[in-house]
Amino acid sequence: MNPYQKYVGAAFQMLMTILVGVWLGRYLDAYFLTSKPWFTLGFSLGFICVAMIALIKSLPK
Repeated sequence: MNPYQKYVGAAFQMLMTILVGVWLGRYLDAYFLTSKPWFTLGFSLGFICVAMIALIKSLPK
């Protein structure tokens, strides 16, 4: 396996994780009719943290 493929896969995984958080936050903001995008902000930041933790755990020691 090419080392670049591993990093491209990790980047794609991070992207998808963050996009799921953004989508979930936007959905909850629309569902609860919030005046400010608090769910989008919170879920975006939370899923960024989850993606970073998953990336760090997948790196070789």
